[in-house]
Amino acid sequence: MYILTFIFGTLIGSFLNVCIYRIPREESIAYPSSHCPKCSTPLKWDNLIPVLSFLLQKGKCRYCGESISPQYPIVELLNGILYAIFFHFYGLLIDFFFYSSIVSILIVISLIDYYHQIIPDSLVIIIFIITIIHKLTLFILYKTPFNLMNSILALLLGGGLFLVIAIVSKGGMGGGDIKLISVLGFMLGIKKLLLNILLSFIIGAVFSVFLLLLNKKGKKDAIPFGPFINIAFIVTLFFGDRIINWYVLRFLV
Repeated sequence: MYILTFIFGTLIGSFLNVCIYRIPREESIAYPSSHCPKCSTPLKWDNLIPVLSFLLQKGKCRYCGESISPQYPIVELLNGILYAIFFHFYGLLIDFFFYSSIVSILIVISLIDYYHQIIPDSLVIIIFIITIIHKLTLFILYKTPFNLMNSILALLLGGGLFLVIAIVSKGGMGGGDIKLISVLGFMLGIKKLLLNILLSFIIGAVFSVFLLLLNKKGKKDAIPFGPFINIAFIVTLFFGDRIINWYVLRFLV
């Protein structure tokens, strides 16, 4: 099942690449069918096998010979690996489909923010809707407690904190970041939201220094923050309880 889940994740990853390319251009993600962005030639099924087609074609379009961005196999592999990890933790239960969907959307958001410095409201709204459905489903089927007040307070705390940062930094934090952290806060609750925020700044600082050292970015260049929020979210999702427990035992007990 791990292999099947991984393959399924790579297939979804192929669709994510379509979304990453078309959504910021306000193009339909359903029509026309997949085609080479350079020569516009429609791609056949054997051009669309996740990862494998890229390797067999040596990273080039079969029709025009232009190089294909390594983003395509990387996104497919990443999504497949994450799906396999979620299957390991949750099996084929509700949480698997929920977190897999959320992480796939976050991958799309991260790459769009990286390339275009925007976070589409539509994707953030979809995360919010899926989160509400997930919480209600768990409550109805399994009587899992749903602390609505904690979720609302986390939403307000995350959004409020990033709004203050945006005001103080005079635009250093974008509106998309504010909305994204608000929705993730609603999902995580206050404790894990605070960890998510802390980790996002740590990861952001490390990546920024790395990019500066490689001369990929200058000191005055804008660096999108959405990807750091999303990486921190995944870390919080997998290791949040351990990190929080370690902190409590190490410093507060």
